Amino acid sequence: MNILKIGIALLCSVLAACASQSPRYSSSAQPYSAPSPVRCYDCGRVERIEPVYGARQNTHTGAVLGGIVGGVLGNQVGKGDGKKAATVAGVVGGAVAGNAIEKKVNEQTFDITVRMDSGTVVVVNQNSLPGGLRVGSAVRVSNGRIITY
Repeated sequence: MNILKIGIALLCSVLAACASQSPRYSSSAQPYSAPSPVRCYDCGRVERIEPVYGARQNTHTGAVLGGIVGGVLGNQVGKGDGKKAATVAGVVGGAVAGNAIEKKVNEQTFDITVRMDSGTVVVVNQNSLPGGLRVGSAVRVSNGRIITY
């Protein structure tokens, strides 16, 4: 009977030892991590804004060339005094139109340098700046235009 008691005591101690061990976890389980944010491939930040001018000053070459072309075209119209009047009108009209075209070419534009989220640098030339745009602004480049957000 003592052997039975010793056997039962030994069995109980072995079972107790097994029950007190901490559970083992698989090392292949990965802890939860949040998904990475979606990248905006046409987004970036403004690094520089530079005003750009065409020829920088009006040389009046447009007015001279416009006057010549207008005079030649006006001279093709009418006879006598009508021809003279048409020539003068062509010269004046051509000069005004040529000067306006030259002013438009010399109009101020802006080169906007944007560092995209991907790391590339893009320079966009626009006639005007979107409201509130400054260095450091977050922007999108869409169809060659800057859009602030």
